[in-house]
Amino acid sequence: MKLTAHTFVTLDGVMQGPGGPDEDTTGGFTAGGWVVPLVDEDFGRIVDGWFSQADEILLGRTTYDMMSAFWSQITDPDDNVGRALNTLPKHVASTTLTDPTWQNTSVIAADVVDAVRALKDQPGRELQVHGSCALLHTLHDAGLIDEYRLIVFPIVLGTGKRLFPEGSAPTGFTLVESRVTGTGAVYEVLRPAPLATGDIVVEDGREVIV
Repeated sequence: MKLTAHTFVTLDGVMQGPGGPDEDTTGGFTAGGWVVPLVDEDFGRIVDGWFSQADEILLGRTTYDMMSAFWSQITDPDDNVGRALNTLPKHVASTTLTDPTWQNTSVIAADVVDAVRALKDQPGRELQVHGSCALLHTLHDAGLIDEYRLIVFPIVLGTGKRLFPEGSAPTGFTLVESRVTGTGAVYEVLRPAPLATGDIVVEDGREVIV
């Protein structure tokens, strides 16, 4: 399976607590719910499209607890996101969760990198990570993510958990798709690529890229 990462981020790279004020208050974060005013039909179509490609879901513990509490209550069969989250196999990385109550959930309690490599070796379309900041850091640094799908919102928060914190593995990206929603959010689909560098020099009085 292809491992794909899906998240909402601000212009300064914050991904913490997008959906509500109490979603994730770790570290005294008080700006939760920053996505909500900018949700529109374009946003909905993008997110629905994500889940239509999923065969299995991979989550960190904080995101799992939040999603379980909310989405387990959604029983509308026409809700594509709720149907996927409630019926597809889910894997949660946790060393403390022992008895998950959300249906079709298994726990990854040992080495998450090895476990995810094994999941990727299974047949299927996509193993999708949603949110799950700490887990994304681990998977990124291990080079396991095949595609990043980001919705970047025109907001700066100045604080909060970031998608790529200081010390993240240097990575280049190839842009394979982009579009702008009606509220000004930018959707980007990125695939990891070798990090390229260069220089700008002056030759014969002109700038030259080398």
